[in-house]
Amino acid sequence: MNPKLIAAALVIISLPVCAHAQKPTAAKVTNADAQKVVKMIGSDKAKIQIYCDVAELGDQIDETNSKDKKKIDELNQRMDELAAKLGPEYVALVGGLEEMDPNSKDSKEINSTLEGLDKLCPK
Repeated sequence: MNPKLIAAALVIISLPVCAHAQKPTAAKVTNADAQKVVKMIGSDKAKIQIYCDVAELGDQIDETNSKDKKKIDELNQRMDELAAKLGPEYVALVGGLEEMDPNSKDSKEINSTLEGLDKLCPK
């Protein structure tokens, strides 16, 4: 999955998940936060599979006709459920990324770190 797809998938899955978990002011996330999340997920085979399933759902959303709102909503709901299983650190990271300019140095660095998880997913 390329970095743009990662960012898109993260934003898509974060909307409803973060709405439930969001505090009034979202804390700024850092690459160190991303590294912790990658280490946490990467050290747990079950969480790696969940992350890969989330990425696959993101790919399916990207391939779905934008007019098929019902299917997109269903895929988003499944992504939300899976993302929650990755833990509050992941949800916070995704929520923080949502607040960042996707073209900022920090956002690009965090997305680059998250690419390490994509390498763990089967092609």
